[in-house]
Amino acid sequence: MSTTFLSLCARFLGIFVLAVLFSAPTEAARKQKMDHPDLTKGESIPEGATHDWNLGATGARGWMYSENLTTSYARQVAVTVVAEDSPAEGVLEVGDVILGVAGQPFSYDPREEFGRALTAAETPRGGGELELLRWRDGRTEGVRIQLPVLGAYSDTAPYGCAKSKVIFEQGCEALAKRMAKPDYKGNPITRSLNALALLASGKSTYFPVIKKEAEWAAQYSTKSMATWWYGYVIMFLAEYVMITDDQSVMPGLQRLAMEAAEGQSIVGSWGHKFAGQDGRLVGYGMMNAPGLPLTTSLVLARKAGVDDPVVQRAIERSAKLLRFYTGKGAVPYGDHSPWIQTHEDNGKCSMAAVLFSLLDEPEPAKYFNHMSVAAHGAERDYGHTGNFWNITWAMPGVAQGGPHATGAWMDTYGAWYYDLARRWDGSFLHQGPPQMRGDKTKGWDASGAFLLAYAMPLKSLVLTGREGSYAPQMDPRTAQSLIEDGKGWTRHDRHSFHDALSQEELLDRLDSWSPVVRERAAEALARRKGEAPMRDLIRKLESGRLESRIGACQTFIKLGKRSAPAFSELRETLHADDLWLRVKAAEAIAAMGDAGMPALPDLLERVAEGPREEDPRGMEQRFLSFTVFGKMLKKHDLENVDKDLLRKAVAAGLKNEDGRARSSFTGIYQQLSIKELEPLLPAIYDAIVKPAPSGIMFADGIRLAGLHLFADHNIKQAIPLCLDLMDIQRWNKRSRINSCLDALEKYGSAAKPMLPRLRQLEKDLMAHWEAKGLQPIIERVRKMIKDLEESA
Repeated sequence: MSTTFLSLCARFLGIFVLAVLFSAPTEAARKQKMDHPDLTKGESIPEGATHDWNLGATGARGWMYSENLTTSYARQVAVTVVAEDSPAEGVLEVGDVILGVAGQPFSYDPREEFGRALTAAETPRGGGELELLRWRDGRTEGVRIQLPVLGAYSDTAPYGCAKSKVIFEQGCEALAKRMAKPDYKGNPITRSLNALALLASGKSTYFPVIKKEAEWAAQYSTKSMATWWYGYVIMFLAEYVMITDDQSVMPGLQRLAMEAAEGQSIVGSWGHKFAGQDGRLVGYGMMNAPGLPLTTSLVLARKAGVDDPVVQRAIERSAKLLRFYTGKGAVPYGDHSPWIQTHEDNGKCSMAAVLFSLLDEPEPAKYFNHMSVAAHGAERDYGHTGNFWNITWAMPGVAQGGPHATGAWMDTYGAWYYDLARRWDGSFLHQGPPQMRGDKTKGWDASGAFLLAYAMPLKSLVLTGREGSYAPQMDPRTAQSLIEDGKGWTRHDRHSFHDALSQEELLDRLDSWSPVVRERAAEALARRKGEAPMRDLIRKLESGRLESRIGACQTFIKLGKRSAPAFSELRETLHADDLWLRVKAAEAIAAMGDAGMPALPDLLERVAEGPREEDPRGMEQRFLSFTVFGKMLKKHDLENVDKDLLRKAVAAGLKNEDGRARSSFTGIYQQLSIKELEPLLPAIYDAIVKPAPSGIMFADGIRLAGLHLFADHNIKQAIPLCLDLMDIQRWNKRSRINSCLDALEKYGSAAKPMLPRLRQLEKDLMAHWEAKGLQPIIERVRKMIKDLEESA
């Protein structure tokens, strides 16, 4: 009989209330129980902790305690749902607590232990018997759930794997039946992925359903969050055209691809929405999570016959932007520094592995493929707003390295995770990260996403390998080595593994291909007390291996002032051939504090030089601006600094395309006198008038700082800019409008010519869709109008 999670909560809540009445624990004790309850002693599931998990093909779902994005502290699984006619019916019921598998209590993570027990049970040796330790009404006993025998995963799963084939075929059959129903819907992402999975099967019996989906996709259009939806809709439609040559949907594919390409920003990025008419993004700027799939979709559209220079330009601009992260870290959230906390940032490295393989670029394809393989366990469990993308793109990214890559990854993580997620009817729901709340993709249909992983061996779609991979096909030893690179780190224990390594082992890790491995080793070396291994680090800095040199710099950055003995060698490294090595050397010098200041002229000259030909986006200037002006000069006396060189660096940096880089110069406005700033005023004015094309979230900083500089010194040319910058429809409007009004007020009666514009501003604010929340600003504008009208 089907039951609900709410009934379980009510049952446990009633028991918990009785326990509170009779035991009257202290507030501290009660909080501890609510945080980590023992459900066999009448304690309750924490309030609001509604995230339960599918328990594989049993037909049951269960809640587990989570903390710090992990379920490894849990030792109990509270049964929340038992589906009617499922294998678990009659064996489990809502309110049961599962305490272990295979006759043993849970010992390290019930989610993984349950998943591995499912995988073992579905083998011929397991005979389909899933043995559980079940607690019910004060009694613990062993029970068995009978599951179908699907086979064992091969060493190269899903390649050469009978079980993977069965799962894919059964899943597609169930999916096709559901998609054929008149009320079938789903959001554009899951709907497109589902259609792609059926298309990958190659079965003609599914083509009526697939054609119906293609007709829907060809007509698809939206103004809301378009960047997120368009990429997946275009992918499906392009693959459909390439498989069927159905030209009836080509107009729709052409339209969607052109809208996506024309909606790209002038630097090659996308945000929540398409770019505005000025080529800049709206909202808070660039996001790679929709941008990568959009780029891949345009590549597929081009292969399907969309031949337009606008599409070609969009692909090239995006690839240039993303290619920068090769060898430096994971593709980050937006136009930020490379992410080096983990090997994956919610699937974006896996997406990049697929993209650069499609673009026939071996170096980035290999690098991002390696990052994908190294990302498992805790690194796949989490993602911004949920880990849907991390799981969806995992296998496509890993598979670029071949069957041994997928086999090693499946053995470590994929097999148990996939088996836990697969429901008893062959479908999949998104499981989500181990957290109590906050998953924006909760409840999403993940059937297509998982089935595409199992479809990789068919190589029927471009996305599933029909054209092969430009990443090297790795052998078992290489694959296992990459898996090892991803171990030794979890969300709740980030240090103990590395702190247990010897100094020699940590130094060896600084030579790794992986920026993440190097960073973790550098952090561990810096945490150690006593003298740092300076000679060894300098030796690495002077070696011929780029990874070792950057690894040494990563360590010097973490060592901070203790790295001062390496100043001369680091200063020499500022002239190295590699851009990222130069950037990291500069960061290490800045971390030294005063000991690094003699290198300031070198760094100012480099910022003043501007972007080099091989660095058209000015990335080196960007990161050096953060280092020099955001750190070294932030609180440093400028008395002995060459003012001419300083001004040249500021003038050049104010032209950088990144808004955050420009904003690093705001401190200089306060540190220099107006006389010293006078030669810079034209550049400062231009930086107010011409917003940065990237780094939108931070682009207002330098503009508002310049506005206030002009107002503080009563430079009247900037008065109209106080109203120009308000942009009341854009993100972060309240803070920006108030700052602009602050600047305008500094002009006093000199702002009287702005009265007509202020009156119009009042009307526009009153008509704004957020007028109620803007009421304090409206009242302020009214007062300013009145004061100016009454002024002399």
